[in-house]
Amino acid sequence: MTDSTRAERKATASAPVSTGPSTGTFAVGQRPQSPWPALWALVIGFFMILVDTTIVSVANPAIKAALDPTTNNLDRVVWVTSAYLLAYAVPLLITGRLGDRFGPKNIYLIGLAVFTAASLWCGLSTTLDGLIVARAVQGLGAACMTPQTMAVITRTFPPERRGAAMGLWGATSGVAMLVGPLAGGFLVDGLGWEWIFIVNIPVGIIGFVLAWIYVPRLATHPHRFDIPGVFLSAIALFLIVFGLQEGATYDWGMIWGPISVWSLIIAGVVVLALFIWYQSRTKNEPLVPMELFRDRNFSWSNISIALVGFTVTAQGLPLMFFLQLARGLTPTESALLLIPMAIMAGVLSPIAGRILDRIDPRIMLVPGLLLVSLSLFLFAMMMNTEVDILWMLVPSAILGLGNAGMWGPLATTATRNLPPRQAGAGAGIYNTTRTIGSVLGSAAVAAFMQSRLDANLPDSGGAASGGFGSGALPDAVAGPFADAMAQTMLLPAAFILLGVVAVLFLRRPANLLGAKR
Repeated sequence: MTDSTRAERKATASAPVSTGPSTGTFAVGQRPQSPWPALWALVIGFFMILVDTTIVSVANPAIKAALDPTTNNLDRVVWVTSAYLLAYAVPLLITGRLGDRFGPKNIYLIGLAVFTAASLWCGLSTTLDGLIVARAVQGLGAACMTPQTMAVITRTFPPERRGAAMGLWGATSGVAMLVGPLAGGFLVDGLGWEWIFIVNIPVGIIGFVLAWIYVPRLATHPHRFDIPGVFLSAIALFLIVFGLQEGATYDWGMIWGPISVWSLIIAGVVVLALFIWYQSRTKNEPLVPMELFRDRNFSWSNISIALVGFTVTAQGLPLMFFLQLARGLTPTESALLLIPMAIMAGVLSPIAGRILDRIDPRIMLVPGLLLVSLSLFLFAMMMNTEVDILWMLVPSAILGLGNAGMWGPLATTATRNLPPRQAGAGAGIYNTTRTIGSVLGSAAVAAFMQSRLDANLPDSGGAASGGFGSGALPDAVAGPFADAMAQTMLLPAAFILLGVVAVLFLRRPANLLGAKR
């Protein structure tokens, strides 16, 4: 028996006996309480992180005009987003483990404080380099927060009632996808780009106070930190994520001297393989407990969320370019077309979560993923200069319906069987997988979009999408440009079908409500 197992049993035995959902997970001497107020408090910070990942894309042109007006190079302003994503993705495995060791509440509050302070730093930045550094610090704060939200759900809701909680978690994702672009458009147009960051400050303070009051102090587990694993995982993820992020920027060629994009990615894959081998052989407590992957649902849910991350990231770029350049809509008008998606996802996700506690997850996941694919194929069919733009509301609503059957059910299925002492590790793995899928989607759609532009507009001189400027394109160019974006949309529409195949390998959990014991 390991030291951590003894400590867990001791904490469980010492905790007050209760019939509530959280027996054995609270700190010694603390009374179990309803987990819902804690979840709502955590949702505020989680919502802020999700909004921040989309709100900046709307403000990038204004940021460049204010902080980098003298150059025609877009590479530097892209790093406002890239630095955040890189700092967010790399530490997720580690921060998930920190929550297990020092308590998810403590790590969450530290992350929220860092994120909020960095938001003020971003809003006060007067140089592009300063903003990029501040965004990296923001990413570190977000990396501390994200695994803790799932870990608290896993440790405070019993498995047979976890679907409703993850339904709220999924609804937060759907609503944030709309609020980000809309809020970005309103704030940039009305107050200036600085306010997309400054608005986080009151939200962060409120979220900190509520989390301090309502999130319980959960029992910690005396993990031994896997220092070699920390370094190997950080190096591997940095090389892979950086290479995929910057591949299109450097045309998948050389970066510095003899170092190419592909050499970075290949080196990252080699180090990742070394990390996995080390994790399977180490006699110390590993950073990634490989035994978690013996749970079939955990393994296939991680594969599925990578495919979902790929699809969700890849779908947005061609759609927004089509609406704003081929059809001449403003960023705010483009975001308004996503209102049906947000409403459907926001209303139906909690309902789907409660239903999921009683049914096989495949009954919800297969239709959900198929509806997402259907919506993207419909978008592709409508992405031309002839269709009435209001018809876009139909696939938008279908996309929201699919999202309701996708985010929460996948997260619930992945975490349902996680032991409390490894909730943070499991959440860190799940979110790392999702983020890597998103980076792959971003890199793939950028390359595919450029190839479709070259094929449909051979006389454009190989200009990147950003080279087309802003506002509606001339009629002679708008048609072929729309065709290129429609063809690009087929990539995520087809890719999510792989997710349908992956979820077919899931099993019905034995601890569902109403299941035979």
